[in-house]
Amino acid sequence: MMQCWAWVPLPSSLLFKSINQGKKTSVADSMLRMLEKYSQNLEDLIQERTEELELERQKMERLLSQMLPLSEKGAPVEPEYFDQVTIYFSDIVGFTIISALSEPIEVVGLLNDLYTLFDAVLSGHDVYKVRGPGGLSTPVPGYSQMMGRSSSPGRSAV
Repeated sequence: MMQCWAWVPLPSSLLFKSINQGKKTSVADSMLRMLEKYSQNLEDLIQERTEELELERQKMERLLSQMLPLSEKGAPVEPEYFDQVTIYFSDIVGFTIISALSEPIEVVGLLNDLYTLFDAVLSGHDVYKVRGPGGLSTPVPGYSQMMGRSSSPGRSAV
């Protein structure tokens, strides 16, 4: 107990020597320098992350512009909402083998005949063909009725 009362604290200059890194500056100046350094590191980190975010946003915009069609005037097409829709996807079974065993002109002829027949069948129904990127054509049955328009056979939109 007597040793506790006899304890003499070290001078404050020795206590804060590690903060000052052995320099003869005040504790407040050292802390201010540390805060400025921390603040600068945060600003650099924020700048770096903002640049990364901008790059990702540009990638997303580029991807969306490839996936979503543009109107005839080049302006973006506004999305529409419908309670029910039908989307038709098709696949030519064995197409990889057929195209590998055929001449390119034969593959083009096959696809041309197939899609000409497909368009002929669709022309007898209320189908609106939406053309997407790369010439992709997606049939949308009943679109003209949903939009309150009269359908013309084989009508297509960009």
